[in-house]
Amino acid sequence: MSTGSGAASAPAPDGHDPDAPRRTSMFASLKVRNYRLFFLGQVVSNIGTWMQRIAQDWLVLSLTGSSAAVGITTALQFLPMLLFGLYGGVLVDRWRKRPTLLGTQSAMAVTALALAVLTLTGHVQVWHVYVAAFAMGLATVLDNPARQSFVAELVGRDQLQNAVSLNSANFQSARLVGPAVAGLMITGVGTGWAFLANGLSFVAPLSCLLLMRARDLHAVRRSPRGKGQLREGLRYVAGRPELIWTITLVGFIGTFGFNFPVFLSAFADDVFDAGAGAYSLFNTLMAVGSLAGALLAARRGTARLRVLIAAALAFGALEIVSAAAPALWLFALLMVPIGVFSMTVNVTANTSIQMSTDPAMRGRVMALYMMVFLGGSPVGAPIVGWVTDTYGARAGFASGGAVAATAALVIGLILARVGNLRLSVGWHRGHPQVRFVPRERREALTPAA
Repeated sequence: MSTGSGAASAPAPDGHDPDAPRRTSMFASLKVRNYRLFFLGQVVSNIGTWMQRIAQDWLVLSLTGSSAAVGITTALQFLPMLLFGLYGGVLVDRWRKRPTLLGTQSAMAVTALALAVLTLTGHVQVWHVYVAAFAMGLATVLDNPARQSFVAELVGRDQLQNAVSLNSANFQSARLVGPAVAGLMITGVGTGWAFLANGLSFVAPLSCLLLMRARDLHAVRRSPRGKGQLREGLRYVAGRPELIWTITLVGFIGTFGFNFPVFLSAFADDVFDAGAGAYSLFNTLMAVGSLAGALLAARRGTARLRVLIAAALAFGALEIVSAAAPALWLFALLMVPIGVFSMTVNVTANTSIQMSTDPAMRGRVMALYMMVFLGGSPVGAPIVGWVTDTYGARAGFASGGAVAATAALVIGLILARVGNLRLSVGWHRGHPQVRFVPRERREALTPAA
């Protein structure tokens, strides 16, 4: 794949390039002091974030008794990213990342603490939660691209995939711990204390950011203030196949394949008639698979697009197979490999985009990536929800997988054509092997003199 300057040609999905994948220690990037501090801060903060998500939804439901109100809260939290995400990327490219993160993390802490005070004093109303959700979303407009692109400054290009993978493992671990702790806290002492715990959890990342050594950061050229930088970022992505097609693939999968709340709740209630316990089990097993996928990705030294295409194909195929699962236990077991391949898609796409992007453009490119990735599910949820309600849960889940697999196949062929590759089918050590290889150049036949 292309280097930081962003070559115009697409990286080979399976070609021989200088960035050949190599095995590395699963926790190699933790040897870097600045990244170790960043990781530790995120461990605490991510748990707090998951606690707030659960407490927030429960509080809105208890105040209104309406699931629609819960949906409005979620929409308000994603709305700023959809509206202002690209401009947030422009600002991130202009500003230094560490001070930006200090500001966004402080804003999130203040929002959580304010909601905690309102809840604990008994004055909270549903519009307070709406405002808090929107405020969190506004902070995310800057925090997401700054946090994603800051990783490269912490560890450099060589360990970028390992660091991104460990970040994903960090988040998935918190996904297992945070909701459980929130459930105990809500039932034991109330939702207000969960908000307070999240507000205080930001002390960890803020302290770790302040303790970092500025001289150990990998210097990145910042983009000067100027006109047309948003359009410049969009043109930059549109002119590089390795970026535009990766983001397009993530958009299709995020919009139609990642709507697990719709799919899994329908299977738990309508297909297997097993209730909330089965829904919780499905999500837990998928989180276990996602954690395993993140840790496996951490062992790969570089991100290659052939891994992304293969993982996306496997992900779509597994959703189709799961849709036909006749028994609950089989469906539940299939959630683990689905989690593995969904995380492989996420990590590989994230890393390949960062490694293929000029550092001065990274904030804008990552903002576009996060906008497509985070904004896809809210857009696709009504569509797959209608399919699920009209034709059944199995048809809905299978259609999501079919879209993901088709998008992976088509985009894989497009990248192969751009990269001047051809499909090779053969045997290797007694096993069938399907891969893309460079096209053989045919020498022109010249007539004899």
